[in-house]
Amino acid sequence: MKGVFVTGTDTDVGKTLVSAWLARNWNTDYWKPIQTGLADGADSVTVARLAPHVVVHPPAVELQAPLSPHEAAKRENRRIDLSSLNLPATDRPLVVEGAGGVMVPINEVALMVDLMVKLNLPVVVVARSGLGTINHSLMTLEMLRRRHVPVLGVVMNGQRNPANRQAIEHFGGVQVLAEIQPLPVVSESMLASLPPPDFPCPG
Repeated sequence: MKGVFVTGTDTDVGKTLVSAWLARNWNTDYWKPIQTGLADGADSVTVARLAPHVVVHPPAVELQAPLSPHEAAKRENRRIDLSSLNLPATDRPLVVEGAGGVMVPINEVALMVDLMVKLNLPVVVVARSGLGTINHSLMTLEMLRRRHVPVLGVVMNGQRNPANRQAIEHFGGVQVLAEIQPLPVVSESMLASLPPPDFPCPG
């Protein structure tokens, strides 16, 4: 399977924006295996709006509360079974978006990083550009490497911060693949105005 798994150093760091940007420019399919916070809107709907030509596969698990998957499922008297989360059938490359960061619990034993290991796709880490990003980014990269998950690189969201970029690349031993400046509005036309990624879809 060609494609990537998009994770973040935290919640609300811009994973959905980066996923839509990659899927749009690489002409891939998109899939979010676990969607929490349906009450606030679905990321799949956002990607479909930002990249209308992209094939969006429905989530395997949909939960109402904007909480970690294990807690959102618990509140609905459900349990997410890691073995049931399999890549959708497609002959096209795939951008897979995780929920939260690598250490977010899926159930009482499995974490999001366990899903990354299972799906066996290289990972793009989405990070903020500002204060705190060095610590969060390096810890995320360390956990991925401990589990032998291949890391394609980091995409930074926010005002450019050369010192933070340099620190992440130096101490993390990774390439910052792109820096996405703050957008005045998140729309299809605004996403189309961004430069395309200068790195290829792996696979």
